[in-house]
Amino acid sequence: METKVLTRSQELIDLEDKYGAHNYHPLPVVLEKGDGVFLWDVDGKKYFDFLSAYSAVNQGHCHPKIIGALNDQAKKLTLTSRAFFNNQLGPYEKYITDYFGYDKVLPMNSGAEADETALKLCRRWAYDKKGIAENEAKIIVCEGNFHGRTITIISMSTDPDSYKGFGPYTPGFIQIPYNNLEALEKVLEDKNVAGFLVEPIQGEAGVFVPDEGYLKKAYELCKKNNVLFIADEVQTGIARTGKLLACEHEGVRPDILILGKALSGGVLPVSAVLADDEIMLVIKPGEHGSTFGGNPLACVVAVAALTVVREENLADNAEKLGEIFREGLRSIKSPMIELVRGKGLLNAIVIKPSNGKEAWDVCVAMAKNGLLAKPTHQHIIRFAPPLVITEQQILESIEIIRKSLEEV
Repeated sequence: METKVLTRSQELIDLEDKYGAHNYHPLPVVLEKGDGVFLWDVDGKKYFDFLSAYSAVNQGHCHPKIIGALNDQAKKLTLTSRAFFNNQLGPYEKYITDYFGYDKVLPMNSGAEADETALKLCRRWAYDKKGIAENEAKIIVCEGNFHGRTITIISMSTDPDSYKGFGPYTPGFIQIPYNNLEALEKVLEDKNVAGFLVEPIQGEAGVFVPDEGYLKKAYELCKKNNVLFIADEVQTGIARTGKLLACEHEGVRPDILILGKALSGGVLPVSAVLADDEIMLVIKPGEHGSTFGGNPLACVVAVAALTVVREENLADNAEKLGEIFREGLRSIKSPMIELVRGKGLLNAIVIKPSNGKEAWDVCVAMAKNGLLAKPTHQHIIRFAPPLVITEQQILESIEIIRKSLEEV
């Protein structure tokens, strides 16, 4: 009788399948080590990481400066809750508000929590400052958005995978097409509109880059109508698109700025909402918070992560190498590449199915050849390597992508 011999990778995949919720569909690669732009699986195979944990690892895996700050602080104090002051929160708050140019920061943990915080801030501002009647405030969102997976956030989603079967939904949102100024201008006529929540580039939708001038004009329309412009830069922020913030490409300063992911360099969950006093101070003690938000460990790690971005000129690197990467992708002669798009080192190719093969098959082939990326919406592959990548590594990666498309 033949005995089936399981590899270490398969054993670990089977453990997840048996004991974990089935809410993800990962590529069949089991990772155990990361360093800079590279990952290694349990069998010792080395890969270029072209997902960066959805842009959380902009500074590269296990950056020594960030890990050093983590280790030093972890030996002293990790958590106090906000019932007391701690010696790291104040310095962090000063650092991040100076860094991004805002009066105040409200620290949270996940990107979804930060989005929820921004929604609460916007609604309270609407009642206390704009004078909208209680429970009547509306927030404009865009079709194709992805802001997280809480009940309230899926209530403004247009993706059935996110919202179907999870109702009833939270009211108070108006959906309009992304990259459509006429639609925005029309709904802004409603005097109960309090805010416009937008991703400068829609990442989960497949790196959908809006027309040049869209963000600037949208911001101006919001200003004209006394509506808060709220930018979700959880994925696009912190140097990913070639500027510190994607909004900076058009000189836009959001009224409320939402950050997460790379705010910790991928070391632990850290998110933040930044705004000026007129908006931030509408929330009083006891009205919003988080046990872990603003913990000493997160504060020290975030300062280190932001310091690395500035010291290593990661925005400039993303700008320069992003152009080289897109040019390289466009040079690939493949019937499967329908479109190449992106900004900085947030890029994607739209895949045209060929011979029964789709984006998933391309990603499996790339993994076999030593590069990890993941499909989004079945027909789009997003490419977002750590921003510490070099030009030589970018060129090597383009060749892996070229080879994989040829094989598929």
